[in-house]
Order: sequence, then structure tokens, then C-alpha cells
Amino acid sequence: MFGEKTRQFRWGILGSSRIARVCLIPAFKLANNGVLTAIASRDLSRAHKLQNEYDIPKAYGTYQELIEDPEIDGVYIPLPNNLHYPWTLRALEAGKHVLCEKPLALNAIEAAEMMNKAHNCQRVLMEGLMHKFQPRIKHIQKLIESGEIGDPQIIRAAFTFHAADRNNFRFAPEMGGGALLDVGGYCVSIAREVFQAEPTQVQAFSEFGETGVDLTTTAILKFPKGKMGIIECSFVSSLQQTFSVIGTDQSIEVPHNAFIPWDKSPYFTMRGQDQEIGNRIAIPGADQYRLMVEHFANVAIGAETLEITPEFSIANMTVLDAIAKAAELNRSLNVAME
Repeated sequence: MFGEKTRQFRWGILGSSRIARVCLIPAFKLANNGVLTAIASRDLSRAHKLQNEYDIPKAYGTYQELIEDPEIDGVYIPLPNNLHYPWTLRALEAGKHVLCEKPLALNAIEAAEMMNKAHNCQRVLMEGLMHKFQPRIKHIQKLIESGEIGDPQIIRAAFTFHAADRNNFRFAPEMGGGALLDVGGYCVSIAREVFQAEPTQVQAFSEFGETGVDLTTTAILKFPKGKMGIIECSFVSSLQQTFSVIGTDQSIEVPHNAFIPWDKSPYFTMRGQDQEIGNRIAIPGADQYRLMVEHFANVAIGAETLEITPEFSIANMTVLDAIAKAAELNRSLNVAME
């Protein structure tokens, strides 16, 4: 708990990444139960610049200074992937609730340690899988749970884009780079949520770049009762954010912006067994980032139950680990055959 339930949750941000500036700062500003109180950067002048640009009360030149501020209730961590684990632990130890950008950690072992630390410190820890708060996805989940499409059999999910800046941490293996860790978690999450199960078998292939990170990864996930999930993630393809759920009676298709629907009225289509063109269904848009940070603050005061539990994130990370292992095994087999 962070005090009186009537008081605004006081946020701090560790870092000045693009997602923080474009997506989360606007969400904090619009949230009805929180206020952005501080931002930290390794460069104090950079922190001051952001402080002035976004009208943030406090700026710090180190992350440690921010997490030691007694006037901060929780922190958002949008740092490179390899820094999620250490700074989450430090923030929890400092008594802060932590909203950590995806992936929660570099592997399931780290994620489990983070969960245990949050439990011991009695603080909230949540991975920033913002798509789970999207009204369109929630609507689709209800349709599937109601049996509207019959029994879901196949899921296809893709998140690809062209990353032009090769100096970005995404291309650095020591910083947890690679397409799978960057965007594969969205696709795995959708498959696990729809089937309400964990995969029993994984097959995967990756194309690796000069630095050693995976530029493209595709995987097939076999779920119980013969159900299949097919995922694609890439840094070297054109933009694609899609997923489809094929049931025994109908199919659901989200043709664009499946995970980050910037458009105000996102839609999806439903097709019957014999339909070539589906029925288009529009859902009122909403800022899923704002919904996420409002939910997090409400959980911290005990007003809501955590929607993305650390256990969910650990299970997601376990599948990502298995995909990476399968892709590496196939890479080794390919080298041996050459």
C-alpha cells in the first residue's frame, strides 16, 4: 500500500527511452489516479531536458537517486532488457512498486527471482504487456470464451517491423537484443491466453545477424488436444501486427495494429466456415497504456486484483526460453550439415 487511497499514486521513470516518451508519459499525464513525479537519466542534462519538456517536478542524474526518493510510490522501468532484472530488484528493495517493460527478464530464472523479491518486499511487480488492457482484445477473448467460434484450433500471431538503427540495443546480444525477446512475448501471450494452456512441444527457426541476435524467428507451438500456435517476429521485415484465431465454427482475424492499435476505432473480422469475406466488427478505441497504469496503481492500493501476475510472465518467459533453445538447436544442426 502507498498510503491513503485518496492520494494520487506517484510515479517515477528510470530512463528516457522512446516508449517512455511516446507512450507512457502521456498515459501517466492522463491517468485519473496517478501523477508523474520524477524522471531519471544517466545524463542529468538529459533528465532536465525531459523534465522541462514534459513538466515533470523532479529530475535525477542516476537511477539510484530516484528509487531512493521517499516521495515516489512506484517506478516504470523501460531500460534495455538486460537491465530489467537488476533495477527491478533494487527498486523493490527500496520499497517501490515496479511496472517493468517487456520482457520482464532475460529468462524465466531471472523472472522467478524478481517475483520472489516482490513477494518478500510486499510490493507489486507487473510486466508491461499493455495489449492485455486493449478493449478489442478483451472483446475477442469474451467471444472465444462464450464459444462463439467453436473450439479454437489454430492461432497465428505476428509482430514484425524494420529496425533501421543497428546501434540500437536490440542488436546487442549482451543487452538482451533480438526479435524474439523484443516482440515475441506478445505473440506467445496471445496463444497461451486463447488456449488457456501451456505448449507441450516447441519447434523454432531463427535467422541470426552479424552481432549474434536473432533478426527473424518463427515458431510452432503444439498445445494439448492437437491445438497449434504459429508465431513470427522480425526486425528485418515490413510492419506487421496481426493475429488470427481459427475455431471449429468461425475464425477471428485482426488484420493490423493487433497489439498497438493507434487508430481510434480498431476492428476485427469474423468469418464463418463457408465465408470468404468476414463481417467487420469495430470496437471503440482506448489508450491501453493509460488503462494499464491506472490498473497498476489500483492494485497497489488494494482496489483491484493484479491482471498480469508474475506467474503469468514467468510462464510466458519459459516458452520464450524454449523457442530460443529450439532455434539454437536447429542452428547447430544446420551448421553440422554444411
